[in-house]
Amino acid sequence: MLVFLSEWLTRNVASAFNVVSYLSFRAVMAILTSMVVSLLVGPRVIKYLHKLKYGQVVRDDGPQSHLVKQGTPTMGGVMILGSIIISTLLWADLTNVYVWVILFAIVSFGTIGFIDDYWKITRHNTDGLKARWKYFWQSVFALLIGIFLYISAPTPAETTLVVPFFKNFMPELGLLFIPFVYCVIVGSSNAVNLTDGLDGLAIVPTALVAAALGLVAWITSNVNYADYLSIPYVKSASEVVIVCTAIVGASVGFLWFNTYPALVFMGDVGSLTLGAVLGVISVLVRQEFLLFIMGGIFVMETMSVILQVGSFKLRKQRIFRMAPIHHHFELGGWPEPRVIVRFWIITFVLVLLGLVTLKIR
Repeated sequence: MLVFLSEWLTRNVASAFNVVSYLSFRAVMAILTSMVVSLLVGPRVIKYLHKLKYGQVVRDDGPQSHLVKQGTPTMGGVMILGSIIISTLLWADLTNVYVWVILFAIVSFGTIGFIDDYWKITRHNTDGLKARWKYFWQSVFALLIGIFLYISAPTPAETTLVVPFFKNFMPELGLLFIPFVYCVIVGSSNAVNLTDGLDGLAIVPTALVAAALGLVAWITSNVNYADYLSIPYVKSASEVVIVCTAIVGASVGFLWFNTYPALVFMGDVGSLTLGAVLGVISVLVRQEFLLFIMGGIFVMETMSVILQVGSFKLRKQRIFRMAPIHHHFELGGWPEPRVIVRFWIITFVLVLLGLVTLKIR
C-alpha cells in the first residue's frame, strides 16, 4: 500500500520518498511495524480473552506442572496473524501475486485454527474440530495453493525441485508439483502445531526459520546471486522477504507475552497458520528441503508422535515417556525453561547448517 503512495509522492512531491521502493528499507520497517502492532494490541487481546474466559484446556494425562496453566488465555495467535497482515499490506508490493498467495494461506489456515480453538474453549475439551475435518480443510486449501502456483508458474524454475548438496540435479516436477506442495504445506502446518506445547517453544524457531527464509527469498530473487549459488531464479520471490520479516517482528512481539511463564498461548489459530505459511514460503522460494533441515525441531516433534503412536499400535509399548518429545524430556526431569531454550539453540544451529547447504553444492 505504501509502495503505491511513495511512487505517487516521488513523482509529484519529492524524490526522497523513493526510499520506500528499496526492499531493505521496507523489510526493516515490516519487522518494526509487526512487532509494534503485536506489542500494542497484546495487552488488549489478553484482557479481552480473559473477559471472554477463553482459557487453555489442559490435558489431565500430561505433565502435572502444566495443570497451573489451566485457564491461561489462548487464541493469542490472532495478534500474530493480525500483525503480519497489517505489516504486509503496508509495506509489500501488492501487485506481487506471491504476497496474495501467502495472505490466502494466513486467512484460510487461520480460520481452521480459529474454529478449532473456539470449539475447544466453548465445549471445554481438548478435541476441538474433529481431526478428519481439520485435515480435510487443510488439504483443500493446500491443494488450491498448489494448483494455483502450478497453473500460474511463468517459468519451469517455479516448479523445479532443489535438492541440497546437488548442483546439477534439479528435476522439473510437472504435475507432481501439486501433491508435493500439498505435502509440504500440510506437513509443516501440523508439525508446528505439535511443537507448540511449551511457553515460547514454537514461536522462536518459527521466527528463526522465517528470518532465514527471508534471506533465501532475497537471494533467490537476485539473478546474480541465484546463478552464483546454482539455485532457481524466481523474480517474484523478492516481496516474500517483506512477509518473512513481518513474521519475525510479529513473533518477537508475541514472545514478549508468551515467554515462560506465558501470559497467553497462540493456540491452533497461530501454530497451524504459521506452520502452513512457512511451508508456502519454502515452496515459493523453491527450498522445501531447506525448510526440512532448518525446521528440524518441528520434524523431530512430528516424528516422535508418529513413532509413539505406531509403536503403541503395533507392540503395545511406548518409545517415549510422552509425545511430542518435549514432554518426554519434561517427564525425565528437565525444567520447562531448559527444554525450551535448548530447543531454541538446536534450531539456531540447524538454521545455520541449512544456510550453509546453499553454498555446498
